[in-house]
Amino acid sequence: MNDIPLTLLATTISAYWFGVGTLVVRLRRRTHRLVGLVPEQLSERLMWLVWVPLVAAWVALPWLAHRQRDPLFAIPDFALLPPYPVLRWIAAAIAVACLVLTVNCWVRMGRNWRMDTSAERPSEIITDGLFARIRHPIYAFSMLLVLCSAIIVPTLPMAVVAVVNIVLVNLKARNEERQLLASGGEEYARYLQRTGRFVPRQVAGCC
Repeated sequence: MNDIPLTLLATTISAYWFGVGTLVVRLRRRTHRLVGLVPEQLSERLMWLVWVPLVAAWVALPWLAHRQRDPLFAIPDFALLPPYPVLRWIAAAIAVACLVLTVNCWVRMGRNWRMDTSAERPSEIITDGLFARIRHPIYAFSMLLVLCSAIIVPTLPMAVVAVVNIVLVNLKARNEERQLLASGGEEYARYLQRTGRFVPRQVAGCC
């Protein structure tokens, strides 16, 4: 089946996580630290037990959908009937945009990027670019990307991946904010007041 939105999604997700792996390796060489590959905090280590297989499933499911005829993994018939294909194309375009914007955030974070929340090596608080209005743009794009994944691959396994990923991202973001508030003091408190967690405060209204 020549499913271009599915191919775009599969390639985008693979590129996203390949990028994460590349960051880990590059920063490991530059800083001689694991940059969070093994979290410092027990709570995040427990998250990793769920997150690692979740990511593996997220990467694999679009590729499986290309080949599977099993109803559990294959693209359901309704997703190929008008007007749903238009929605899948829109989701594919948004997914690619999420990857591009995430790479921009990775570049801006530079050596401050890491996967876990560190008390021993707190990161510099970045407040420009996309971070000027959103505290966690990378997480926001990750949630948007997984929602696009669930639209393009509307199967039960992908829906589970999307829901669990969104829950974990929210828990991770809140944990980071608690840690940064403890280490960043008034500066970070003021940053919290003027920004939204995942969307600009003017849009979010209260988050």
